This record gives sequence, structure tokens and C-alpha cells, in this order.
Amino acid sequence: MTEMTTIDTLHGDALSRAADQAVRAIPPAWPLTATVAVNPFLGQISETLDQTAARLGRIGGVRLALPRKHYADLIAKGEITDEDLVNALQAGRVASLIDLPALKAAVANEPKPIEALPTIAELAAKATGKDWPGLVAERIGTFAAGFFDQGQALWAASRRNGLYAAWRAYATHDLTPEIMGLKSFSIHVDETPETPEGAIERAAGSLGLGAEPGTYFHQLLLTVGGWAQYARHIQFKAEVEGRTDTTALELLAIRLVFEEALYARNKTAIKGEWQRVRRSHAEPASPDLDTVIDGLLQVAAERAAQRKLAAKLAAPSTIKVAEVRPVLQAAFCIDVRSEVFRRALESVDPGVRTLGFAGFFGLGASHNGFASDVAEHRLPVLLTPSVFSCSAVDHDHDADRQARFSARATRAWGRFKLAAVSSFAFVEAMGPVYAGKLLRDGLGFGKGKGLDAAKPRFAPGLDLDTRAVVAETVLRAMSLTDGFGRFVLIAGHGANVVNNPYASALHCGACGGYAGDVNARLLADLLNDRAVREKLAVNGIIIPADTVFLGGLHDTTTDRVTLFEDDLEDDIRPEDIVRIRQWLAQAGGLTRAERARRLPRATSEGIIARSKDWSEVRPELGLAGCRAFIAAPRARTAGRSLEGQAFLHDYVWKKDEGFNILELILTAPVVVASWISLQYFGSSVAPSLFGAGNKLLHNVVGGIGVVEGNGGNMRAGLPWQSVHDGENFVHEPLRLTVAVEAPKEAISDILTRHAQVRALFDNGWLSLFTLDEHGRMEWRYAGNLTWVPVSGAAPTLAAAE
Repeated sequence: MTEMTTIDTLHGDALSRAADQAVRAIPPAWPLTATVAVNPFLGQISETLDQTAARLGRIGGVRLALPRKHYADLIAKGEITDEDLVNALQAGRVASLIDLPALKAAVANEPKPIEALPTIAELAAKATGKDWPGLVAERIGTFAAGFFDQGQALWAASRRNGLYAAWRAYATHDLTPEIMGLKSFSIHVDETPETPEGAIERAAGSLGLGAEPGTYFHQLLLTVGGWAQYARHIQFKAEVEGRTDTTALELLAIRLVFEEALYARNKTAIKGEWQRVRRSHAEPASPDLDTVIDGLLQVAAERAAQRKLAAKLAAPSTIKVAEVRPVLQAAFCIDVRSEVFRRALESVDPGVRTLGFAGFFGLGASHNGFASDVAEHRLPVLLTPSVFSCSAVDHDHDADRQARFSARATRAWGRFKLAAVSSFAFVEAMGPVYAGKLLRDGLGFGKGKGLDAAKPRFAPGLDLDTRAVVAETVLRAMSLTDGFGRFVLIAGHGANVVNNPYASALHCGACGGYAGDVNARLLADLLNDRAVREKLAVNGIIIPADTVFLGGLHDTTTDRVTLFEDDLEDDIRPEDIVRIRQWLAQAGGLTRAERARRLPRATSEGIIARSKDWSEVRPELGLAGCRAFIAAPRARTAGRSLEGQAFLHDYVWKKDEGFNILELILTAPVVVASWISLQYFGSSVAPSLFGAGNKLLHNVVGGIGVVEGNGGNMRAGLPWQSVHDGENFVHEPLRLTVAVEAPKEAISDILTRHAQVRALFDNGWLSLFTLDEHGRMEWRYAGNLTWVPVSGAAPTLAAAE
């Protein structure tokens, strides 16, 4: 008896580990209200791209590469050279498998489509002719939409005792599966164990999985799409906050119960095929020759892009920087959309200089807007809030109360419009009233959500010493400790669009999917504080008495910049503000003209109208095209067009005692940028798994995501319109190239202490270079804490895969 109990315990422990690994293989997906980019391969960073491609080909039926024709066209145009292909071959160490002529010949042949291993639902569908996978997706989706609902549903599911318990209560009364032919399903559910762990263990026994399900659990979570990713988000958020959560595990248990029921009813017909599938799941996922070729072509394309970047950085600058005090210094987010605007702004007057820093500007703020109880975490999702703020009007309690009443009335009116009974009467009675709104919106006169006019303030209790420490930390991280201009603009960014569920995805990722106005205004106010400046002076940061910090917001859809000069307590000359506005307006015009060349059907004059067009599926292209991250003084990139493809972070390593700022850059902004880059990569090469589908078919579900059509799996990732213009890709899927001006020994030391960041570079999810003092690429990271010279060097396998 004791021996049997020990075996059962070991069996259960192995299954628990397998289930946890499957859950962690799924990327998290944030809700639409605060959408942030997420690396879809977050759970595979310990593997190479080829290994991940083999795994996802087996369980998802996708290739992690564009069609071969894409690479053939680049080779034909000379953009990918033989040298790039040879470098890829040398890096991959696959000379025994393929040589240059064979690789070039393979580009002309598209590989056969990949077929995923079938689930039990798919085997049963083949045996019976009924769409069991569709039924499973529809029933889980219907339940999940109610359970995860954030205020959209009229009758939300109970959340008592968690997802699995709520589903059991729901499924025992759900007759749809039985009507569709899955007889006695409600009884089967009623007989399942009451805990998700018990359900997983019982299903594993029923399906003959043993203690090692291999890639099967991962596959089941992929079949429920965005619901699994949203459940993983709940767990991810809990762990950042020091809590535990089992929502994603419970979703796996639910999916297994469906498999178990279908297997029980169709065992005779599918048993033999299922045994074959089960054995395949248990085998290691190894890349075949086609996957290796795809990986080589991907590396060659990235080498070509790195070669072009190196040439641009080595070329002479086209802009001359005056050796005088700047009239305006403008700090923008490192977002690639800021690169175009910064370049334009610097070109309008020699008295303008810009710098780049993560768009939350070092203030990890939890913010409550005016008359709002919602805590908006305006900081990277990898961090927890360190300061608290709110928007308020002094002594105006009536305004606050009226705003809350208005918000409640708006919510009540919205529910009345959507209610099951009143919705019909609403259309009949109130439809004509909306004719004016429809006409206004149709003509492009509608408006998106306006900015909060009330000035944001730190919550009471943030004493002077703490505020001074925050200010010093931010300025040192920005490498802005001297040479202050007459005006310093702190410009966050956001996107004001209409009728776009993905509006928050166009906001600032460093601000948790919100606009960056709050953080910019908070920092400007902090640095204008005379008492804070006195504390900074004691520590060697002397801000001239006439320097004024201005908060601003760069609208990336229209390239207009809003200045919050009313936040200032000291009077400034109106002509100074007028001059700054003129510079910003000139830069906006230049930026729109450049952006119009990439946007479908766009003109520089018509870009502003796109933000108000409720039928526009591409009001802007977001971060499409992102391919590089550069941390160096602005002088290394100023006057060089990086075409809106580079994250630009100002960094002067000689000011960085102990390399603490470098460590922060590599472990936070670089990681966030990699999430963005790889989300665009995944949404381009594997849209069925990691893309959100077609915007034209989207319906918002639960207030948290979208479905295509009227139900089924929630979609996560980027819509197709974000990466494709209808004819061609607007984003070339390239893994991010990171170039840092700093000693390679300092970088290696940081990688040694941060295994997760090192894994991104060692396994080739990112490429890493150092820059010399002239901005030229000098050393390439070759994996395993080794470096090779850029010229004439062949990196190792780990750096290229």
C-alpha cells in the first residue's frame, strides 16, 4: 500500500510539473483597456528559434517563417547578398546538411504545409463527421466570456471558487453538448474531481498519458487561443505582485475534460491513431531540414539588416550641433515612432536637441484620473508601482461629484442600450436621435477621448527627500545631469483614435498601455520644484534657475504635440511658448510627410483625418518596422535617418558609475523592446496562433479582447492590418538588433547576473553589439559570454539561431 501511494504521488508530481510547464509556455495577453505588447515566445526563450519552430509546427501547424518567395525577392534585389547567406551558414554550422548553392536552390521551393498532431477532438471529428473542435471552442468561449467579463456582459458568470468550479456548475446544466451529440456530458462533468489538479490527473489516466504528456498539454492550451493567454496574464500579474494564481491551470483542466469525454465515446474508432499521436507528443521536437533552411534565411535577412544599420551609423552625420546652450531640449519615449519626429524636430533649428528615455520616465505611477476609482498602472508590466498619483481640482468637490454622476449615468445608459429587452425598444425609439452622430462620425468630425485637463499630482505623503531621490535617479538614468537647456520638454506619447478596440495598443507600452501624459506632467512638475532642485544641487546636479521643464504629449497618429504650460506655477513669456509650438508644428509636418509614404492611401495632409475616421483600420502603423535598439549618446544617431525602425535610448557610459544604468537598460527597456519586436514577428509569421485576425470581423468580448465573428476563441496579438497593408507586409519580421555603446566586459558582467536576459541573447532571440566612440559596430556577442570582432568574424551557433 505504501509503495503504491509513493508511485501515485510521484506520478501526480510529474503531471503537476508538466501542467505547470505547459501553462508557462503560453504568453500572457493584457486586456484591451491597457494592451501591451508581449513576446509570444516568452515560454520558449530557453530554446532557439529552430527548436521553437519544430515544437509549434508539431502542435500548432505553423511555420515560423515567411514564404520562401519573400527571401527570394530580397536575394534577387541584392538586399540579401551571398555574403549574408554564407555568414548564416557558418553561424549555423550546418555545412554537412546544406551549402550555398543548395540553400539558394531551396529558396525557390516552398515547403509543404505543416500539419499539427490531431487532438482527440479532431480525431473524433474525423471519425464521426461532426465538428467537435468547433463545439469545444464555442462552449469554452461562451463560458469564458462571461467568467472573465469586465462589465460588458449583462449576466456575468459566478467567479466563486475559481474558474474550474464555476465551469463545473455551468457545464452540468449546459445542454448544448448533448444536443450536438455528446451524450451524458453533463453527467460526465458532474463525476469529475472537484479540483483542477484531480481532473488533470484523472484525464491523464483515462487517456493513457502516464506521467509525461510531452507537448500535449501545451497543444490543448493553444486550442483555446486568447482565453489561455488571458488566463496566463492573470497568473503573470499575480506573480509580479507576489501572489499565486491557478486560472490557466484550471482552463487546462476544463479542456482535458472535453478530451476525456470525447475519447470515452469514440475510443473504439480512434484508439489506434491516438496511441500514435500520444507517442509523437512524448518524443523530442527536432527541427527538420525545411525548418533549418527557414532559420538560415531568417539569419541571412537579419545579417543584411545589421549590415545596413552599421553603414548608417558609420556614415557622417548630416546635422551640425551648435556648441551653445540649447533653447529647447526635448525628451521623448524610445518608441520607434519618436525617431522620425525627433529627427524632424532637430532639423528645424540648431537650438533644438532631443534625447530618448523609456516613456514612463522612470516614474512607476499608479494613477487615478479625475473622478475615477480605477488605478491605472502607468509603468512597464514587469514592474510594480513605486509612486501614487491622482488628477484633482483644488477644493472643487462639486466638480468631482458631478463627474462621477455623469460617469454612472453613461454606464447605465450603455447597459440600457445593450439589455436583452430594452435594446429593441431603444433602436425603435432612439435610433433617429443618433442620425446626427452617425453623420458627424461618418464625415470625420467625431472626436476620440480627450486628455484629462486636471493636473496630476503625487499622492500626499511623498516627502521632499523621497522626491529628490526620484528626481536624481531619473536624471541620471536619462544621462541628463548637466548642459540643461532653457526649456526641457518631457514628451510622453499616445494615440487619439475613434472606433478602435486596439486604441490602447497604440499608446505607450512603457506606460502599461496608457498614454504618457501623466508621467510627463508629473516629472516636469517634480523637476520644476525649487526645493527638489536644491537637494539635487547638493548631489552635483545643478539645474540653472531659468530652466523650465514642460510636460507634453506627442500624438503619434497626428504627430501633433500638446503642451501643458498651464501646469506651470511660474509665468513664462508667451513668445517662448509660441516659438516652441512653431518648431513642434514644423516637425509634425515633416513627420507626417515621411509617414505618409508608408501608410496605404495616405497623404501628409490627410493623416490627421485618419485619426477621426471611424472606418479606418490603419489610423497609423504603430511600431511596425521595429528592428533595432540603440543605447548611446544622441550624437551617434543624430542626422541619420533610421526610418522609424529603431528604439533610441540616450546613454553615456562614462557617466554611469558602477554600470547601474546600463544594467537597468538591459533588463528593462531592452526586454520591453524585445517583447514588442517579437510580438510583431509572431503576428507576421504565425498569425493563426499569435495574431488577432481581421479587424473587419472583430467583435469585442467581455471588454477584454476580440473574437472574429460572434463567438469562439478570443484572439490575441496584433490584427493583420497592423503588419500587412493588403498587398505587402508593412513589417518585416526581424529579431531585434541591440547596439550599446559600453565596454563589452560590463555587458557580460550584467548578463552573468541576469539569466533570463542572457537567454534572450544566447538563444538568438536578440542580437547584441557594442558600439565604439564613433558609433561604429565593434563587437558582436557570440553567445556563452563570448564576443567576436564585427569585421570578418563568424559568430557561433547560439548567436545566430
